[in-house]
Amino acid sequence: MSEEHRETGTGWPQPAEPERPAGPAGEPDPRPDAPDPDELSPLAPVEPAEQEGVPSPAEEPGASVAEVEPARVSRRLTSAGAMIAVLLGLLGFTLVVQLKTTSADPTLAATREEDLVRISSDLDSRERRLRQDIEALEESQRQLRSGEQGRQAALEEATRRADELGILAGTLPAVGPGLSVRFEGPDAAVSSARILDAVQELRGAGAEAMQIAGSDGSAVRIIASTYFVDGSGGGLVVDGRRLSGPYVISVIGDPATLRTALNIPGGVVASVEEAGGNVTPVDSEAVEVSQLHAPIKLEHARPVS
Repeated sequence: MSEEHRETGTGWPQPAEPERPAGPAGEPDPRPDAPDPDELSPLAPVEPAEQEGVPSPAEEPGASVAEVEPARVSRRLTSAGAMIAVLLGLLGFTLVVQLKTTSADPTLAATREEDLVRISSDLDSRERRLRQDIEALEESQRQLRSGEQGRQAALEEATRRADELGILAGTLPAVGPGLSVRFEGPDAAVSSARILDAVQELRGAGAEAMQIAGSDGSAVRIIASTYFVDGSGGGLVVDGRRLSGPYVISVIGDPATLRTALNIPGGVVASVEEAGGNVTPVDSEAVEVSQLHAPIKLEHARPVS
């Protein structure tokens, strides 16, 4: 009797029972060649190679499991090695940069952060003090230059003023354009009164310096205090000095203005000519007034402070 029939109590062969897929729920099929229930489940996971339709390395012709696993491990080791190499390179570069930075100044490298902050603050304070000193020195230099220029200008002005006062006071000689006026005639025509009128007219016309000389060449500087007196035996007495005619007055000023002042109607020239005398003005580009007057010592007048 074949294995497909079982014996019964009667001895008649019974037909083989149909194959059952599995035993009770949750129990595996007792048959040795029965399929795995998890593989038949629609929720069973599918390998990526099976999803994409690409055969896995195990399914490739001629490939065995022993050959596929080392290839996968080799690829993983290669990627990890590249990443480690990159990280090591970055670490080495950082160390080199840090060493170069700290090796530039070994003193600063060994200094604490608090000390570095204090050193920086001291440097800033010193810089501010130096800048203040520079500004102070520059201001002093400007003041010195200004003071020196001011003193120089004041000195020049004082010198110019002293020269002008010396010329007016008759203590300094002078030269410049002007007239040489010659008076000649009888004593009545060239009297002290007419000579004084001529001096006043010339002063009013802008004369800056004058002197009068006699026939013998003696001269007297004419200033504000100069006086004229007729001599007892003829001639003139000017500031105590006797002069004899003809007389020549040398005057510095604008020649045209001075000439006009002498020739006004009824003026000096007209009065001298009426008395029988003669007045002859001569222009000159360089009239010299060289006679000096002794300085006058003031006894009562004082400058107003």
